[in-house]
Amino acid sequence: LPTLIRKKRDGERLEEGEIRSFVRGVTEGTAQEGQIGAMLMAIRLRGMDGGETLALTRAMAASGRALAWPPAWRGLLVDKHSTGGVGDKVSLALAPALAACGCKVPMISGRGLGHTGGTLDKLEAIPGFCVTQSPEQMRSILERVGCCIVGQSEELAPADRVLYGLRDVTATIDSLPLVTASILSKKAAEQLSALVLDVKFGSAALCPTQDSARELAQSLVWVGERLGIRTVAVLSRMDEPLGRCVGNSLEVLEALECLEGGGPPDLRELVTTLGGLLLWRCGLAGGAPQGRERLCRALDDGSALRAFEAMLGAQGVPPATARHLCTGTPEQRRGVLGQASVCEELPALRGGWVQRVAALPLARVLQELGTGRARAGDTVNPRVGAELLVAAGQRVRAGT
Repeated sequence: LPTLIRKKRDGERLEEGEIRSFVRGVTEGTAQEGQIGAMLMAIRLRGMDGGETLALTRAMAASGRALAWPPAWRGLLVDKHSTGGVGDKVSLALAPALAACGCKVPMISGRGLGHTGGTLDKLEAIPGFCVTQSPEQMRSILERVGCCIVGQSEELAPADRVLYGLRDVTATIDSLPLVTASILSKKAAEQLSALVLDVKFGSAALCPTQDSARELAQSLVWVGERLGIRTVAVLSRMDEPLGRCVGNSLEVLEALECLEGGGPPDLRELVTTLGGLLLWRCGLAGGAPQGRERLCRALDDGSALRAFEAMLGAQGVPPATARHLCTGTPEQRRGVLGQASVCEELPALRGGWVQRVAALPLARVLQELGTGRARAGDTVNPRVGAELLVAAGQRVRAGT
C-alpha cells in the first residue's frame, strides 16, 4: 500500500489491479486509517483519469453484494441522485410518480449533513416510516408498490461507507473522482437500467460554478455509461431554496402538494424534467418531452399520490396515518406530522422589491435550530423549518 500511495502522490497512473488491491484493503480492514487518508489526499491533489475513476467505481461496487431483480424488470429499474441542496424534496414526489408510470424504483438515499437536507430525514418525519429494509424486503416492496426509498444497507458498497466517512474529516469531499466513485458505486450495486443525476451549482451547492458542475456531470455520465447504466445529467441552480418550504416536516407537506398536481412551479418543473428523462432513457417514452407529459399525468390523475400512500404502508406507516397524510385536510396532515412549539412570523423591515432569497444563510440558521447535523449521528428535529412567503421579484411593504 505505501508503494501505491507514493505512486499516486507522484502523479503516476494506478493500474486496475492496484486500485482493486487498495479497495480490498479498505473493505477487509488491512489498510490503516492513516494510509487510507493519505491515498484520499493523493487522489484529491493528483486526480484520476477516466479509466482510473471507472476502475475505482467498479472495485467499490464489488466490495459488497449486488442487488438481484427478476428478469422481467430488466430495462425498468431506474433511480435518481441529487448532489444536495436546500429545500430539495424532489425524491419524495419523483419515486412514486415513476412507479405510477411503470418503473421499478429502488431508491437508495442519504441523510442530511451540514446545510443540505437528507431524503431519509424527511421521510422519518412521518410516524412509523422505516428506512432500513433488507434487499429481500426491497424486492417485495417493489413487486407490490413499484418504489421504495431506503438507506444504504451494510452489505451494499461497504468500501464507500469507510471512504465517505474519512473524506469528511480529511478535506477530500470535493475530489471529482472520489465523488464520482462514491455516487456510482452504490448505483452500480443496485443493478440499474437508467439513472438521472441532478447536479446542482451555486452558492448553496457542492459545485459553486456551472463549469465545475458540468465537469462533475460529464465524469458521472462517462463512468455511468461504461458501467452499463443509461445515464443522463441535468444541471440545476441552487442559490435559492427549491420550492417554498425548508425543513423536514414542511417539505413532506410540500411534496404532497406536488403529488396532488399542485405545489410550487419550480418543484414540479424539476420533478417532471428528471422523470421525463428517465422514462425516455428506460424506453417507456419516445423522448424526454413525451416522458415529461406522462409524468405530469401521473401527478395530475392521482396515481402518483396512490403509489406514495402504498409505499408509506409498505415501509411501516400505519394505514390510518398514511391515509390522513395523503388524502386528509391540511389540518389532518399537520396533525400527523406535528407542528413546532414556537411559530414566528418575520415582517419586512422596509418596503421594496425582493431581489433574492439566499438559500445558504437560511439553511445554516435552520441547521442551528435543529433541522440538520454538524456531524453524523446528531439528531434532527423534524418540526423545525421555514416557510417562505415571498419570492424574488415580489414587491413588499414595510410590515408585510
